[in-house]
Amino acid sequence: MAKQLPQRADVVIIGGGIVGCSIAYHLTRLGITNVVLLERKQLTCGTTWHAAGLVGQLRATRNLTELAKYTTELFRTLEAETGTATGFKQNGSIGVALTEGRLEEFLRGASMGRNFGLEVHVLRPGEIKERLPHLNMEGVVGGVFLPNDGQINPIDATQAFAAGARQKGAKIFENTKVERVLVENGRAVGVVTPDGEIRADKVVIAAGMWSRELAKPLGVHLPLHAAEHFYIVTEAIAELPRDMPVTRIPDEHAYYKEDAGKLLLGAFEPNAKPWGMEGIADDHAFETLPPDLEHFEPVLEFAVSRMPMLETAGISLFFNGPESFTPDDRYLLGETPTVRDLFVATGFNSIGIQSSGGVGKVLSEWIRDGHPPLDLNDVDVRRMHPFQSNARYLHDRTTETLGLLYAMHWPYRQVESARGVRRSPFHDRLVAAGACMGEMGGWERPNWFAAPGSHPKYEYSYGRQNWFDNTGAECRALRDAVALFDQSSFAKFLVQGRDAAKVLNRISANNVDVAPGRLVYTQWLNERGGIEADLTVTRLSETEFMVVTGGANQIRDLTWLRRHIPDDAHCTVTDITAGLPMLGLMGPNSRALLQTLSGEDLTNAAFPFGASKEIEIGYARVRASRVTYVGELGWELYIPGEFAAHVFDTIVAAGKDYGLAHAGYHAMNSARMEKGYRHWGHDIAEEDTPIEAGLGFAVAWDKPGGFIGREALVKQREAGTPKRRMVAIALDDDGPDAPLMYHEEPILKDGRIIGATTSGMWGHRIDKSLALGYVSHPEGVTADFLKDGGFEVEIAWRRYPARLQLQPFYDPKGERIKA
Repeated sequence: MAKQLPQRADVVIIGGGIVGCSIAYHLTRLGITNVVLLERKQLTCGTTWHAAGLVGQLRATRNLTELAKYTTELFRTLEAETGTATGFKQNGSIGVALTEGRLEEFLRGASMGRNFGLEVHVLRPGEIKERLPHLNMEGVVGGVFLPNDGQINPIDATQAFAAGARQKGAKIFENTKVERVLVENGRAVGVVTPDGEIRADKVVIAAGMWSRELAKPLGVHLPLHAAEHFYIVTEAIAELPRDMPVTRIPDEHAYYKEDAGKLLLGAFEPNAKPWGMEGIADDHAFETLPPDLEHFEPVLEFAVSRMPMLETAGISLFFNGPESFTPDDRYLLGETPTVRDLFVATGFNSIGIQSSGGVGKVLSEWIRDGHPPLDLNDVDVRRMHPFQSNARYLHDRTTETLGLLYAMHWPYRQVESARGVRRSPFHDRLVAAGACMGEMGGWERPNWFAAPGSHPKYEYSYGRQNWFDNTGAECRALRDAVALFDQSSFAKFLVQGRDAAKVLNRISANNVDVAPGRLVYTQWLNERGGIEADLTVTRLSETEFMVVTGGANQIRDLTWLRRHIPDDAHCTVTDITAGLPMLGLMGPNSRALLQTLSGEDLTNAAFPFGASKEIEIGYARVRASRVTYVGELGWELYIPGEFAAHVFDTIVAAGKDYGLAHAGYHAMNSARMEKGYRHWGHDIAEEDTPIEAGLGFAVAWDKPGGFIGREALVKQREAGTPKRRMVAIALDDDGPDAPLMYHEEPILKDGRIIGATTSGMWGHRIDKSLALGYVSHPEGVTADFLKDGGFEVEIAWRRYPARLQLQPFYDPKGERIKA
């Protein structure tokens, strides 16, 4: 008999795992009660039912940690609220380090945790033995204990969310498969099931392993792939403490959890087994996969040695079940870039349980308000590129991503699988010149260049890695002569039409309605004054503009631009990234070299900073824009693809007489840190305003027509000196053993945390350990407040004196870029 489904809902949620049920629960708590959740079989039947149920709090970034903290706090009260047991208990968790590198990773994480108010204890080996008397301590060098971490029964917790949602009016239908999502005029308007249609204002895909295929017909790309995931459960062990903390030993790819007197041993093995390449059967529910003891055996051998009680314990369950993983091990959240009112929450990479509460909360608020409640760019679905949904790419990347969860999280660590996807026309020439390629959004980019006779391969550490001196040489060439950067991965959009100037000027905080041949640095803001994009706009003609932004933000910024073009505007946008490679020619000799190549007058009078025009190089015509991201005199050269190799060879041949050196993205990052140039996604994002970020100079406060976010910015400006402000940071220690800052290190004044770093790098032109970060002060962050001193940065549980200032440490007056 067909079900009687409602004809319409405010929100339809597809998927009855713990995340889908959490979203339904949280929507009803916001007063959105006409919610329908559809589950193809039974609640939890996909992945949730076989999850290990770990509830950890410390994540890679501030906001993701806050979401995990919220989940833990919610689990404390969910049972009492809903009347449904969850099995939640807080025995804490211990991370055990077997190497000094892993211990530093833990210590840096512990310091980061201080920023979020997490209770974290650093443990010596003896203290670990006190808490884990049954652990073999061979090779243990230390660890960390988070007392408020815990564990939960995933099925029970899901049922509790579902019960709470029903209590507030949500309707949940099991055995109801969504055949397709209805889309009209670019918006999701409902779903189709065998039992009829449901029209809805919003649709949420929280369908786990099925999400990619469900979205594919809509032109929505959700890159995720299932992998086999293994654990064993022993028979009851009398000597196993019932209050044993969850124990993670990532150097042995293993975690341990007490489970009703039994021991659960799970694995994140380095070489995973992708699953589901032929599709997922329609009757898949509560299904286990064939055991593969040979695959699990290396982890088990480590475990028997580490937990001697396993030698005599019988195994009651060898479990293998599928879980979804994304190409960068971060889940997919938010409104999709190609279909409005279609939201996703999927691809949880084995952290769906601990993420469930926070994800349900923020996605519900996003649905209600039309924008995320906080900076979620780490997991925003708009970070993904369409090619990443390619089946073969996902299969090959998944072999690595599962294991990366427990691999060393070294700074600058590069993925090794599914490489070589996107290459600039200069790729082979750069490799021949010694480039060590890194990967960003599929792009192969030169991160550093090996010296002749050496091998361009990373040797990772938290200190100075093997490329440190190579990058230093690149930076000194940039400072003293001229350096060539391949910036082809930067995204470029061509904006055309008689209303193009009006449209872009409304979106941009700065005034981009300038004369043709001028380039403008600007931010795009939201209505709250937060920074949605950080980019340049070049006016090519009265009706044409070129927008240039970071490669990682290509889809996100393109979506923002297209969605803010009024329906009646005569304005089009074309992504021209693929056809327009770009080189950066930077350094004091760049003018002389480029004048030799082009025959043009490139003096300040003829070609001032911010100018852009076509010049000749070799047999080609290229667009040269005088702008820099490295703080030196220089030009960005935009080259039609078919001329790219010829122009590159011409520049390199002529550059020998001017000291030309190749330089990579590590050198660029070092240089931009010295100059205090912000990087969207690290230093600035949608929660940060230009006033707080020190970018007020790029705001055209009184331009005709205003701009999005102006009212919020004016209100903040009228409030006086900002109480939160971005600063440049330099450690007092600039010796060879000076520690390096990366991100989220606590900043202290007189022993009290007042902020955190956002990004860091060694500044090779001035030989200092540098960072950018935000600090807060109730009376306003002023130059005098910073001059007062007493600042420290905590790195890996140790504190280091530091100097903070508003201006950059290198060429603060910008004399070199305008030379």
